[in-house]
Amino acid sequence: MHVVKPIQILSRYCFLSIALCIVLIVNFKALATSFSDTRWQTIQSQGKNQPVYFYAWGGDPQINAYIQWVAEQVKAQYDIELVHVKLSDTSEAVSRVLAEKSANNHVQGSVDLIWINGANFAAMSKHDLLLKDWAQTLPNFALTDPNNNPAVNFDFGLPTNGMEAPWGQASLTFYYDSLAIDGSTTNQLPTTLNQLLTWSAQNPGRFSYPKPPDFLGMSFLKYALVVLHNNSDDELKAQLNQPATDKNTTEVLNPLWVFLNKLHPTLWRSGKHFMQSGAQMRRLIDDTELSIGFTFSAPEVPAAVQRFDLPTSTRSYAMHDGSLSNTHFVAIPYNASHAQGAQLVANFLLSPQAQAHKQKPTIWGDKTVLIQSMLNTQQQALFKTTQPHPSALPFNSIKRTLSEPHPSWVNAIMQGWQTRYGVSQ
Repeated sequence: MHVVKPIQILSRYCFLSIALCIVLIVNFKALATSFSDTRWQTIQSQGKNQPVYFYAWGGDPQINAYIQWVAEQVKAQYDIELVHVKLSDTSEAVSRVLAEKSANNHVQGSVDLIWINGANFAAMSKHDLLLKDWAQTLPNFALTDPNNNPAVNFDFGLPTNGMEAPWGQASLTFYYDSLAIDGSTTNQLPTTLNQLLTWSAQNPGRFSYPKPPDFLGMSFLKYALVVLHNNSDDELKAQLNQPATDKNTTEVLNPLWVFLNKLHPTLWRSGKHFMQSGAQMRRLIDDTELSIGFTFSAPEVPAAVQRFDLPTSTRSYAMHDGSLSNTHFVAIPYNASHAQGAQLVANFLLSPQAQAHKQKPTIWGDKTVLIQSMLNTQQQALFKTTQPHPSALPFNSIKRTLSEPHPSWVNAIMQGWQTRYGVSQ
């Protein structure tokens, strides 16, 4: 008589349990995929033929032209009428959505999609002004490899929680007139913040920065602040990634005010008047009033040279002590009238076609957020580049990136700057 041993019975049950778990996991994944596909089909069905009001900074002709190209593409694919509402500052869109919420307008908002920065994302998420849990469901979001690429899940150190879709990456890039900087002992190209201070003192009036709250002006001040704390102790340096408070503001910002007190007398118009924008800075370099400028859109430089807005002797470079860098995003307000259409646009912005077109130096040159290993051979081929323009930032120039400080430092810097330097402006 054959006797079945307990260990044999146990083994059979373990095998059946494992097999059942595998079947359940496979079925669950299939159901999740099916649900995701169905959800996206619904978004596509509801989002077609909708107007989408895209509130985005309108200060760069090259970027504006790219958004117009996007409008043509989504019109052809989805019959979406993409309207670029040009902003001088993103806070204008934030104020509009906040006003609508205060007026109990929770479903018919005028803003459908926003090109947003970290400070405004922090403000909007704090006041529950953004649509949640949509970005990670975009089919093209997977091409950013989010599980291994934290940059697409955090904005200025804050988790995005599906409220933003990444659009591109940018770094602070400097440019100069190579005919104006002759390489002599007193006129060598400054490649660090300290060298810039020395150079500006030796060449008074040849450098300046836009007045806060201009985005570029704030970017320069944040770059300076981060670099000035390079040699601070770890505890003080860590405050840059924490919210600004009454307790830590003075200690963290004091090195910046000391630096600016030295820099300002050497600036254009002796630091008593400041330009208003990056566009004005370009004009001053073209007019040979300034010798060094900077931008957060590196391709803006060769594009401006080709438009004859900058001299052909213009060259780009990255600071050796670091380049302030960040990933920029688009977001959908919680009360957007056309949230489905906005998601279709956001998904197109993440497509290999749109990302590759945007990365071309002659178009925008904004670095893609897609991970090449996630793309097939045909998609990777879209990103092959040709010979860059002489004024373009040389490949692999940026050796060290600097992370943006916590968004609350923007207000702290701006208020401190206005108190010290804004009265006579």
